[in-house]
Parts: sequence; structure tokens; C-alpha cells
Amino acid sequence: SARPVMTQPPEPVAVSAVPAMAALLQKIRDGDDVAAAEQEILRITGLLEDELNQRSAQVVAANKELENFSYSVSHDLRAPLSTIDGFSRLLEGAVAKGNAERSTHYLQRIRLGVGNINELIAALLAVSRLLRAPLAPQTVDLGALAEAAFAALQEVDPERAASITVQPALIAQGDPAMLKQLVDHLAGNAWKFTSKKERADIMVGSQAGPGAETVYFFRDNGAGFDMAHAEKLFGIFQRMHVSSDFPGIGAGLSIVQRIVARHGGRVWAEAEPERGATIYFTLPGA
Repeated sequence: SARPVMTQPPEPVAVSAVPAMAALLQKIRDGDDVAAAEQEILRITGLLEDELNQRSAQVVAANKELENFSYSVSHDLRAPLSTIDGFSRLLEGAVAKGNAERSTHYLQRIRLGVGNINELIAALLAVSRLLRAPLAPQTVDLGALAEAAFAALQEVDPERAASITVQPALIAQGDPAMLKQLVDHLAGNAWKFTSKKERADIMVGSQAGPGAETVYFFRDNGAGFDMAHAEKLFGIFQRMHVSSDFPGIGAGLSIVQRIVARHGGRVWAEAEPERGATIYFTLPGA
């Protein structure tokens, strides 16, 4: 996962270390406090190794993102383009035969394909912006964000029977705009995948993790999924259900994963088909 990006990075150790190391080596040559100079050299060397490891991890993460984007452009965008091409050819034939009804139908399918491409491009741009946007960390109440998100969803669909429990004062540290996106996506997923249940049971809360870590979660009694396919869950445009059952392009959890990664946290899921799912995540800080 991508490492958190500092809003005001200090001067890279690699730049500041050069004159410092030269001065320390001169001290050793002159015989001035050799032990202290050697300890300082070891400290700076450790910092350089840490920075190199961090940069290497960032390169690996960046290469992984490039692979994901290349796959999305070559695979996910190609499908609607093929659809548009196919229906364009059919439209050409229908127009030549003067079949207005079929022509209208083919034109509608072409417009749907164009709309699908626009959705995919918008999602790719949203993910790309998340990787570059600076963080402005502060205290955020995830519970208040969740209550607002579910209130908006219930307002659009007032007939839905739903029991929603949100832990009060669900405090986290992070970028408010990004954490609102995270909560909106997770709330929307829980709402969507419980839509075929007689009553939606959704819970938002936290629990103690290893050490002093806080683990946040969104739990629902919805469609769930087979854990055998869990590795696909947070991939861009990866869907666990067919679009005819649950609409969407499969970008929401990919965005969630990147927001969590930007905050230095982890995200994972537990689920069972038709018995719901729980999305867990940590936010150790920006």
C-alpha cells in the first residue's frame, strides 16, 4: 500500500547528510572525539537506510498503481468502447433500412456506453487525485459523518426498513475531506448491498486492535461475498456481484483503500454470502 505523504516534508536526509558526514570523517582523521563521531555516522547511516527503504516502498506502490491504471485503460475502458462500436454498426444498418425503432434502440445503447466510459474515467481521475492531494490532518468524528451519510440515503429512499446503529464520538485523526469520502463510500456500500433484505441492519463502530490501535468498522447483513475472492475486493473496477443485482462500477472500495493507505492505515473485510459483510480499517494518523 502507498505510504503516507507528509504535508511539509523535511529536507531529505540524503541532501543534508553529505556535509555532515564529511565533517565527521574529518573529526575522526583529526582524532577529535572519535567515538562520538563514529556513533553519529552510524545514526546518519541508519537514517539514510530508512529513507532509502521508504523511497523504495513508494516506488513499488507507484509501479503497482501504474499497473492497475494500465489494466483499467486496456481492459475496463475497452469493453464499453467495443459495445459502442458494435451498436454503431447495427445503427448504420438500421438507418440504411429505414428502421426508426431499431435505430432509436441502438442509439440509446450507444449513449449508455458513452455514459459508462464517463463514469470509468471520472473514477480513475478520483483515484489519481487521492494519490496526489496533500493531507490536512485534524480530529474528525466518523460517527457524525456516518449519521449524515445514512440520513441522506434514507431521505432518498424513505420506504426502506433499516436499523442503523452508529457509535457516538467515533473520533479519528485524518484529513476531513478524505475521511468524508471514505465514510460516504462505506455507508453507500452497506446501504446498497442490504437493499434486497427485508430490513437492513447496519452498525458503525470501533474496537480495540493490537496494542493501542483502534479498528473502525462498518457491518451489515447484506449480500456479503465469498471470502475466496477477497483479494479482488479493493481493486479498481473489481465487482463481487453482477451489475443487474447491484448497480455500480466497482470503484468505491478502491477509493476507500487508497484513503486508508494515505493515512498509513490498513483495510480488510470479513464476509459470508447472503449473511453480510464487515469492512475494517485503521487510521493511525497522517
